[in-house]
Amino acid sequence: MRLENELDYTTLSEKLNELAKRYENISFSYLGASVLGKSIPLITLGDRSATKSVLYVSTHHASENICTSVLLKFIEEYLNAYMRFGQICQINLRYLFKMRKIYIIPMLNPDGVDYRLNGLDDKNPLKDRILAYNGSDDFSKWNANARGVDLNHNYDAYFNEYKELEREREIMPGPTKYSGEYPESEPEVMALCNFIRYNSDELDGIITLHSQGEEIYFSSNGQIPERSKHLSKIISRMTGYKLSTPQDTASYGGLSDWFIKEFNKPSFTIECGKGINPLPISETTSIYAKLRELLFTFPILF
Repeated sequence: MRLENELDYTTLSEKLNELAKRYENISFSYLGASVLGKSIPLITLGDRSATKSVLYVSTHHASENICTSVLLKFIEEYLNAYMRFGQICQINLRYLFKMRKIYIIPMLNPDGVDYRLNGLDDKNPLKDRILAYNGSDDFSKWNANARGVDLNHNYDAYFNEYKELEREREIMPGPTKYSGEYPESEPEVMALCNFIRYNSDELDGIITLHSQGEEIYFSSNGQIPERSKHLSKIISRMTGYKLSTPQDTASYGGLSDWFIKEFNKPSFTIECGKGINPLPISETTSIYAKLRELLFTFPILF
């Protein structure tokens, strides 16, 4: 069931276009395209000459698009403060803009979000297959991308081990948990991995927003980048969220798992809010209030 004022892809695009018209210091481009050809927005806050950067990613999962709304609040507050020569969390926004780039992907899974909020379009070439995967025309529980792959299990991190788990549990393409035929089989994940690889020298850390549980994951199968040990405690103190270790299926194939495994750099999965997904959109402000200091401070922790 659609919750009032939830963002689908069209509404997100409209809001980003409005911001681009209002603020000349926002860089608005695209990461790549989804399975169904939707351009995945990529926002850059910061001077292109900055040699250090961080990355914020949200909405791998279609039922977690409240995280998109959280990042939009951050973007707008950042831009407002920059225009006013303001400070936030004792950080001068002009200094932050000059010294650090913040890359933001507010909705990695636009097709899945549109499935959940708007159902299947009759013109969708995958319609019959997806209806069979889903078992009905009710997509309120859909988390995967357009062809039934869970994007946060599609990264090349312990992928074969997860495949064994899939076979044991008979996990198939559908609303959630299926990892795909091979790592980076999905264009959304491949585009993001290529972007990270291209920018890996300057990229110091990643924050991935999910919901829910008010938890922070900072390790991958026991691997913890050296800087993460200290940073995780700072992030926990800033947000009030508890530090946790991924369990069961959450231990395989995620963005943080892959970034830690490939680059041994800090990556934090933040499980925002509490309740049952999709969280009420009315909780956006309270979630943002807990993450606000982190989002503004994270770039200068490196």
